[in-house]
Amino acid sequence: MNELDPCLDALEKFMHEDRSRLPALIKAGLLHVQFETIHPFLDGNGRIGRLLVTLFLKVHGVLHSPLLYLSLYLKTHRGDYYRLLQEVRERGAWEPWLEFFLDGVAETANQAFDAATRIVGLFKEDRERITAESERAGSAVRVHDLLQQNPFLTANLLVERTGLSAPTVNAALADLERLGVVEEVTGRRRGRVFGYRRYLAILGEGTDPLPAQQDQTPGG
Repeated sequence: MNELDPCLDALEKFMHEDRSRLPALIKAGLLHVQFETIHPFLDGNGRIGRLLVTLFLKVHGVLHSPLLYLSLYLKTHRGDYYRLLQEVRERGAWEPWLEFFLDGVAETANQAFDAATRIVGLFKEDRERITAESERAGSAVRVHDLLQQNPFLTANLLVERTGLSAPTVNAALADLERLGVVEEVTGRRRGRVFGYRRYLAILGEGTDPLPAQQDQTPGG
């Protein structure tokens, strides 16, 4: 604990200083290494270290929202990730680490842009299909609008948020199921939850766990 406190104090001071005039992306990469090297918790250091990067970039205006899923990149390249972190610790090899880190940010940002573009296209495509093919287009479109904000919803929540009657909401959900837009995910007859199937598929890309013998996500 005697060593931990001054290390965390130095990390916090570096996080908030502005005399170095380092670009936020570079500083985020340096902070990540510092935090992972300090390793202050028994578990969850990797998750917190990745979250630290995202929140730091949000605070400094690089991100408009705290959305930067670096976990997939680090999991996919975890051999290089571990090696480069250790090389910084042992030899001060910051340049290779920063190149790796910035490549990861760029790759992750490009993937997020691609996903966002496909989501916008999906919403447009489904709305047009609902309008053209649904037997209850007006109510189905209102349900679809809410599913864009929350891809998991119950009939009760839809009644509350749309102001439509329960029979109307249930009929609209049945129509959206028929069109393949939503699917019921619980298998129950009561308290059913409906998911926006293709939207969830895009959101979930790259989040499947690796095979058991390989699933060792960096730092927890």
